[in-house]
Amino acid sequence: MPRVDAEFKERVYSLVAQIPKGRVMTYGQIAAICGAAWAAWEVGQIAHTGPEGLPWQRVVNKQGALAAGWPGGGKVMHAARLEAEGVVVNEDFTIDISKLLWSPQQ
Repeated sequence: MPRVDAEFKERVYSLVAQIPKGRVMTYGQIAAICGAAWAAWEVGQIAHTGPEGLPWQRVVNKQGALAAGWPGGGKVMHAARLEAEGVVVNEDFTIDISKLLWSPQQ
């Protein structure tokens, strides 16, 4: 039995599509806004299997760490996608979440 339904996934897709270039959201933040604060892990799974064309690179963990399981190259590829948008990625594959975190209420 799935822990989240198709409507939750659609809300995630819609929210991720809104994240502006050069800004990020966390898995948990997305889960909470989409109505299931406990579903951060599920948001990560949705990111891995969701539709292409959405700015999944703009989703990071709550410490600002990039995804080791990023398709096609792990953290290095995730970093490259963010850097292409002007985001500074630290040597430890983290970003300054305090400066880059975005909320749709902004």
